[in-house]
Amino acid sequence: MIIRRLLLCFCFCVPGIFVSAQDTLPNFTVVSKGNGRAIISWTNTMKDVKQISIQRSADSTKNFKSIMSVADPELPQNGFSDTKALGVVYYRLFIVRDSGVYIFSRSKKPAAEIIQKTVTPIAPAGDSKQVQIVPTTEAKVNEINSKTAEPAPTPPPAEKPVAPVVKPERQVMIMRNDSLISKVGERSLRRFRDSIVTKTKDTVVFKSADTVVIKTFVPKEVYKASKWVYTEKDGNVVIALPEAGTREYHVKFFEDNNDPLFEIKQVKEKYLLLEKANFLHAGWFRFELFEDGKLKEKQKFFIPKEF
Repeated sequence: MIIRRLLLCFCFCVPGIFVSAQDTLPNFTVVSKGNGRAIISWTNTMKDVKQISIQRSADSTKNFKSIMSVADPELPQNGFSDTKALGVVYYRLFIVRDSGVYIFSRSKKPAAEIIQKTVTPIAPAGDSKQVQIVPTTEAKVNEINSKTAEPAPTPPPAEKPVAPVVKPERQVMIMRNDSLISKVGERSLRRFRDSIVTKTKDTVVFKSADTVVIKTFVPKEVYKASKWVYTEKDGNVVIALPEAGTREYHVKFFEDNNDPLFEIKQVKEKYLLLEKANFLHAGWFRFELFEDGKLKEKQKFFIPKEF
């Protein structure tokens, strides 16, 4: 009797498995997903991060521009998917801490995904009378993988460690409007900012990493017409002083920019009407009303444009 022997054939199923491990700030991981898409991710163990911005450039050392700032920089796991990673691109992180200190991470180019290969033996269908199954050892699987897998890319040369450089304390410029009013060391910046916020109504804004702008609080002026000096519907100005004659009244009139206009040194009538022509033009005017030599009211009034 002739015994036929058939060797068991193997088909290899090679699913791709993406292997990643997020780096800890200020380091980060950037992986290319193909078709102009890159994933930037990191693990945050810092407790006082105020801002994290992702920057992109076609050069590894300059021309970086921020493409987004994360909404919650204190999350322990965070990242961003860039769908415009076309051509050669580099990424870095701009990190601002609560004290005002800022950090630029090293720039990185997106790395390719790491692929792991597994081998699954599948027996072929058939009506053979006898089949000899050849056991596959781990060494055999590794041998088959080595023959079918593409050669692994040559890893880039390891970067040489850079010795830390001790830098002098960074000075932060304090601006009010467009004027430089002071310079503060970064270690004193937080104390300076807190004193401005708690002792005044001014606000402190970071214009850049080394420039802080103080925005002066300007209260909103609330206008309420005077009951002693006001304009009628026709635009004429009324001075109504019920106690005129028993008290001494003195009125000064000014332009809206506080330039002197004219004055009435003694008002004797209880109701005095001033022609609007005395004010030469329409618009806002200011006045100061004195009673017995003391300032009684400081207010303004409006003469309409029909004048």
